Amino acid sequence: MTLSIFKNAKTEILSGLTVALALVPEAVAFAFIAGVQPLVGLYAAFIVGLITAVFGGRPGMISGATGALAVVMVSLVAGHGVEYLFAAVVLMGLFQLAAGVLRLGKFIRMVPYPVMLGFVNGLAIVILLAQMGQFKVDGAWMDQSALLIMGGVIALTMAVVYILPKFTNKFPAPLAGIAVASAVVIFAGIDTRTVGDLATIAGGLPTFHIPMVPLSFETLYTILPYALILAAIGLIESLLTLTLIDEMTETRGRNSQQCMAQGAANVVTGFFGGMGGCAMIGQSMINIKSGGRGRLSGIAAALFLLSFILFASGWIEIIPIAALIGVMFVVVIATFEWSSIRIMRKIPRSDAFVLVLVSAVTVFTDLAIAVVVGVIVSALVFAWQTANNIYVDVTVDTDKDKTYVLHGQLFFASIETFRDLFTPSSDPENVTIDFRHSRVWDHSALEAIDALAERYLRNGKKLHLRHLSSDCRDLLYKAGSMVEEDKDGDPHYRVVVDYKSHPPKAKEDAA
Repeated sequence: MTLSIFKNAKTEILSGLTVALALVPEAVAFAFIAGVQPLVGLYAAFIVGLITAVFGGRPGMISGATGALAVVMVSLVAGHGVEYLFAAVVLMGLFQLAAGVLRLGKFIRMVPYPVMLGFVNGLAIVILLAQMGQFKVDGAWMDQSALLIMGGVIALTMAVVYILPKFTNKFPAPLAGIAVASAVVIFAGIDTRTVGDLATIAGGLPTFHIPMVPLSFETLYTILPYALILAAIGLIESLLTLTLIDEMTETRGRNSQQCMAQGAANVVTGFFGGMGGCAMIGQSMINIKSGGRGRLSGIAAALFLLSFILFASGWIEIIPIAALIGVMFVVVIATFEWSSIRIMRKIPRSDAFVLVLVSAVTVFTDLAIAVVVGVIVSALVFAWQTANNIYVDVTVDTDKDKTYVLHGQLFFASIETFRDLFTPSSDPENVTIDFRHSRVWDHSALEAIDALAERYLRNGKKLHLRHLSSDCRDLLYKAGSMVEEDKDGDPHYRVVVDYKSHPPKAKEDAA
């Protein structure tokens, strides 16, 4: 383990330096969004980044203060002060630790691929829009000459990032872009905004600090909803970023381990004056693009960031903002799934709609809402399509006997179609329904079978039900006696049902 951390050490450390440089303006900007001091964001980036790099489930993924969390924090800070934010971050971390212990991270697999594409595209747009604020001064756009200068520095940075890999991969291209652009600006005496224009980043080591809030139910009532929302957003963004990096690197991260590491990181940062954080897709993409695939790159990024705060603030503050914006523009281009535009007409309309919907909701609200909306819409589309894919084949049809072979899934959304497949009034006296190619999923399906049996009984017909699971036999009310048991042919599965409202038939008979 120890030796593997130092594999490709030079590349990992240089990649970590690149990430640390890009982290500074991001952490400062997100601190301003949340309404706290810049060091609150920088301490969060250091602590969360270090702990998740060491203990997280996805080597190479970068964590720190993020905009998705900052926009939730701002109302808490404005209404109650920064101490309540620290308490909420601690509680947020405890929720995330619990999610890791309960292994809830596995449910990220329930996120459909169109939602993943929408998430990636939406975040790319959010990263792009976040850079636009750097082109404004006091809310107004810069003058034309300042914009042209920034545009030139951005173009230079991007050119270095794209051209350097054609000659060598021994030095991270984003770091080279920042270095070249900074050198040109400094030695040519070009007047453009620098990191120092955002804020002074000099400070000391973060110190232990218990949040100064009353220990009361009123405090808990205040911070609980914020903590829950922050925990959910943090976990969703981190696990989706983890999945994305898994696909890019063709490796496999550990969801539950990442949940616990992130939870522990937020508990610690809440006690050390940080605003909390989660995975950062932009910085993670910079790290992967620069060759950082192991834990050392994340550790190096956190330690470099701390060294900037303690010793090198003066050097970092002279870096032009435009150079960092250029790197982030490259990240936007690399992050956006351009293939999703090409396949838009080839994939089902429902998937295309979900992709665009998630992207839009991510941009206009936040990631957690976007993913939840995308999953719900995808689930409803799936339920509708599955419900419409139920039909019968009639294998026997005589004056006295008729056999229906049911195909498809019988559940709450398909019971109306199921009911319309049969004609008890015109069927012969002996009717058989074969469930060999179907499956009964829930309480609604059981009630539909019982209701159909009752219709046949009212019409004086004899109904036979074949190839139902033993669970169905036990749970059916009126149709239970009509089920014909076949030990070799009957399927074995359980039906999801509330036993209190629908007790097993055996218990009912015993009563």
